[in-house]
Amino acid sequence: MNRLRSALWLPLFDDLADPRVVAHLAAEAEEAGWDGCFVWDQLCWRAPVRQVADPWIALAAIAAATERLRLGPMVAALARRRPAKVARETATLDRLSDGRLTLGVGLGSDRFAGELSRTGEELDDRRRGRMLDESLAILAAAWSGEPVHHRGEHYTVEDIAFLPRPVQRPGVPVWAAGFPGNLKPVRRAARLDGFFPANVEHPDQLAEVVGALTALRHGEMASYDIAVGVPLGVDPEPYARAGATWWLPEFDPGVRLDTVRGVLRDGPAA
Repeated sequence: MNRLRSALWLPLFDDLADPRVVAHLAAEAEEAGWDGCFVWDQLCWRAPVRQVADPWIALAAIAAATERLRLGPMVAALARRRPAKVARETATLDRLSDGRLTLGVGLGSDRFAGELSRTGEELDDRRRGRMLDESLAILAAAWSGEPVHHRGEHYTVEDIAFLPRPVQRPGVPVWAAGFPGNLKPVRRAARLDGFFPANVEHPDQLAEVVGALTALRHGEMASYDIAVGVPLGVDPEPYARAGATWWLPEFDPGVRLDTVRGVLRDGPAA
């Protein structure tokens, strides 16, 4: 079994809505032996949360404050972002971090804060799924450094070379999020570099997902990542035995800074 890596997974709300605070936390985590620092990508949240930070600015601050941690949005709802802009942001952030970016992606949801409906975004899950897949195709082409020629159902990028390229080759690793019982996100994730299952309630449930991914990838799992959010106080080791490669302790929206620091100082998974 590979070593289980550990990452902070920070909702950028209230106490954590200051990018300087988040950058300091990431630097402390790196010193304490943690392996990564990922951040939520939300435009707004429901009460009592009032303050929200931008994930890309926070990630740039984390990249500048650390040398070893992997970092990235976990997860970005690409259907509400222009893929050409994301191509520039990811390439620049990967270079700023010397090749430490992981891009978490997903469909996003309107149920937590009305984030999509309140800003006029697409609400149909299937349509957002097609937008996500089209965005991923554009990003893969952009990260190649070659001119991108794309005319699709939702996006057009005509003869733009996105240089400089990311440090990582052939591009930034992409982890797809999805509910374990939904086969389409699992199939999408099998084509990418990792899976971030939502709402895993038991290691046996994770083991089933790992089995499905292993079959879809024809057994090629050596360099594949499976990141699992685990409630505070729950032993991550059974999830590692079930196939998890990353442990992300779950913080509630609006978590207090001292709670995060307590988890940080308890240290990464043994």
